Amino acid sequence: MKRGKKYLEAAKAVDRMTLYDTEEAISLVKKTAVSKFDETIEVHIRTGCDGRHADQQIRGAVVLPHGTGKSVRVLVFAKDAKADEAKAAGAEFVGAEELIPRIQNEGWLDFDVVVATPDMMGVVGRLGRILGPKGLMPNPKAGTVTMDVTKAVNEIKAGKIEYRLDKTNIIHVPIGKASFSEEQLADNFQTLIEAIMKAKPSAVKGQFLRSVSIASTMGPGVKINPAKLS
Repeated sequence: MKRGKKYLEAAKAVDRMTLYDTEEAISLVKKTAVSKFDETIEVHIRTGCDGRHADQQIRGAVVLPHGTGKSVRVLVFAKDAKADEAKAAGAEFVGAEELIPRIQNEGWLDFDVVVATPDMMGVVGRLGRILGPKGLMPNPKAGTVTMDVTKAVNEIKAGKIEYRLDKTNIIHVPIGKASFSEEQLADNFQTLIEAIMKAKPSAVKGQFLRSVSIASTMGPGVKINPAKLS
């Protein structure tokens, strides 16, 4: 993969062999985010889990104290009073069965998070093949299948993010933007790590956090010392 001049210049500031302290890593990531746009800062956590086993799965959600810096478009599947509640809470899109053909046939996916009341999951289940691979399927563990749609929408708007293992047992999560202060990014990072440590499956033996790195959208990855996080 060919890298641009800016990336190569930024990468010189990062020692690939060093495991940095959190504060130093965040400082480096901010310095190496040199694109013209406000880059997203992401954390990548390689775990000691084996996601092929149900008892070693990790999935959950946490509200970052300073949000993600991204405006999130919320779709809520609900009816009657719950639909009114979702609209009042600020959900961009609210509906029921009538949304199914729009998503299935027209490929409409102009939303970032999907929330559903439990009674709507039979309807939403028909969209599994479309929403599932995109990570948009509502899930009780992530708090997106709930009767309390006001709370769900408010938390998502406030910066709630979902974390889960991918096929290679790595968790990828945004924790803010390059324009955030180092303190804001450190707060968000700490909140995320604490949530993931609490979510550690009891079946996992040995080292849980195998490697932790942080990077901006276009910048190089900076490795954080996992031994100092647990």
